Amino acid sequence: MTGRPTVELLGVSIDRVTFDAAVERAVRLATARQGSLAVTANAELVWAATRDAELRTILNRADLVVADGAGVVWASRVLGEPLPQRVAGYDLMLGLLAAAAERGYRVYLLGGRPGVALRAAAVARERYAGLRVVGTAHGYFGPEDEPAVRAAIARARPHLLFVGLGAPRQEKWLACNLPALGVGLAMGVGGSLDVLAGVRRRAPDWMIRANLEWLYRLLREPRRIGRQLALPRFALAVLAARRRRRGEDRDH
Repeated sequence: MTGRPTVELLGVSIDRVTFDAAVERAVRLATARQGSLAVTANAELVWAATRDAELRTILNRADLVVADGAGVVWASRVLGEPLPQRVAGYDLMLGLLAAAAERGYRVYLLGGRPGVALRAAAVARERYAGLRVVGTAHGYFGPEDEPAVRAAIARARPHLLFVGLGAPRQEKWLACNLPALGVGLAMGVGGSLDVLAGVRRRAPDWMIRANLEWLYRLLREPRRIGRQLALPRFALAVLAARRRRRGEDRDH
């Protein structure tokens, strides 16, 4: 993560970028074709990284880590190092699909239930004229299927690989397999392929603007309550970190 402006939140470095700057950097990484990793970090993922050293290392070695969530932006302000804005993973994926269509980049979609990635590809082609989706695959594969999944992606040689396996599985899978995939830039996108395919709805614009997208998801999927418990724990950890920093400042 060295050599670019970042903000540290609970041991995880987040890039200090706007949406446009994130798209620009991601495009450069895709063009370089060096097997780069982009991570969309929300509060839940950052909290998980505080308790999972492997995940924390993956995030801190990634080539781009954006603040995908109002909680992460809030935390940066509380800790006195404000990030410029939220960079939602779904929006970043759409921005990169638009850039790929303009530049003729090859795109691969991996994730979701059988048929979801295929439908997402069809929607993306309709929305972005000239988009080259060179492969799709669902995310319901086991260890015995991984060699075939890796080989299919490597044959397609995509500039951009979007992986929707859910966090942190997708980040760990990419960190393990990225060297064998032959891609420019890979990014975990969670449920974004479901949204693009139209099988899951995103929150209304007013809820997104009000930073209530998490509430919409919870209302639509009450079973997420266990995962959402990470949010107050994350907030308490951030407030504790602020108290420690203030105490250290007084000591100096």
